[in-house]
This record gives sequence, structure tokens and C-alpha cells, in this order.
Amino acid sequence: QVLLAETGGASVQVGGSLKLSCTASGITLNNRCAAWFRQTPGKEREGIASLGSTNFPIYADSVKGRFTISKGYAQTTVDLEMNKLKPEDTGVYYCAARTTSYCAGAYIRADDYLYWGQGAQVTVSS
Repeated sequence: QVLLAETGGASVQVGGSLKLSCTASGITLNNRCAAWFRQTPGKEREGIASLGSTNFPIYADSVKGRFTISKGYAQTTVDLEMNKLKPEDTGVYYCAARTTSYCAGAYIRADDYLYWGQGAQVTVSS
């Protein structure tokens, strides 16, 4: 059975930094497209970052320049480094994985992802 689990969710102040990690069991993540989504209050689930086996990462405009997605050496993790956090970054963050090695298209679409974690709460306040 494939399981994804996010860790690292916390409450931070505006302008702060936070690192989320996602660990997979049942699959590896280094050889497939993995991504981070967030569910922001009052908004639809948004794909914010994705990374395939060899492709350069794709970021949503809302986080570009502030967030960095990366995969761990263990081949079963995908991390999200968040910097210069804003109140609008508040939400539940989910990691997800596709069955393919590539992340197709310019947009990160939830329907393209088969495997999902349960989410981690991130709260940014002043």
C-alpha cells in the first residue's frame, strides 16, 4: 500500500521560514513526479511546486522565488523549503505523486496525481 506523510507543519510569524518534508512508503519519489499542494481558506486546492525525475521544478507564481522543492537522498522524500512567509501562505499543505516520471504541462493539476498525503497545517501570523 502506498502512503505519503507530511511532517514539519507549524505556526510561524510573517517573514519566517519553515521546511516541510514528505516521506513515502510503497513507492520511491526520486523517479517520479512529486508535488506540493495547499488548501488555503476560501480557495481551491492549489498546486504550488512540482519536480520530476530530471526536469527542473515548476512553481506557482504565488510562491516563485520564495519556496524551493527538492528530493531527498533516500529517494523516498520530497521537501518544501518555505521562506519569507506571508499570511496568505496559511493553509493545509499536501504532498502528492504521479505515476509518471515527468511533470507534464505548465500547471500543477490535482487530477494528475494519484497518491496523496493527509496534509500538514501551516499557519503564518503576525
